[in-house]
Amino acid sequence: MSIQNLKDQLPDYARDLKLNLGSLASEPALNEDQKAGVFIASAIASRNPGVIAAIVAEFAPRVSAQTLAAAKAAAAVMAMNNVYYRFTHLVENEEYARLPARLRMNVMANPGTTKENFELWSLAVSAVNGCGKCVSAHERVLRETGMSTERIQAAARIAAVVHAVAVTLETDAAAAQPAVAAAA
Repeated sequence: MSIQNLKDQLPDYARDLKLNLGSLASEPALNEDQKAGVFIASAIASRNPGVIAAIVAEFAPRVSAQTLAAAKAAAAVMAMNNVYYRFTHLVENEEYARLPARLRMNVMANPGTTKENFELWSLAVSAVNGCGKCVSAHERVLRETGMSTERIQAAARIAAVVHAVAVTLETDAAAAQPAVAAAA
């Protein structure tokens, strides 16, 4: 599996996704580790096994095992944090936001990559998961490190396209299920 395999699986109505996926795979605003990490973490956040397999097959050989593990760690810890912090943001009782989270997040102190990379990957996962509080927090930290809006936007664009590819492939697979069942 690879990016090309994903593009080949997309239906004609998703031509824009094919084009975007291809151009973002060679996005010049991000270095190779940043780009690979955003793709991998976003694919994991998409929860689509085929998308995860294709993205990891495409990008894992381009980075170290430590970078791959850090991208997976960003997806894992943000899966937890996005739910928790989205809860504290959406609930109408401000007392929850004042309470300590009391959730282990040790990987954020020593993620196995640069702080900038881990923050960028966390931002991408948070965008996929729809946690506004986390998106804002990670964007602010990235801007404080001096990262340009163009690089941050590139990560958000990758997250958006990877998620859209996963949704499109799941939609087509679900639509094909009744046809398979009816034919049986």
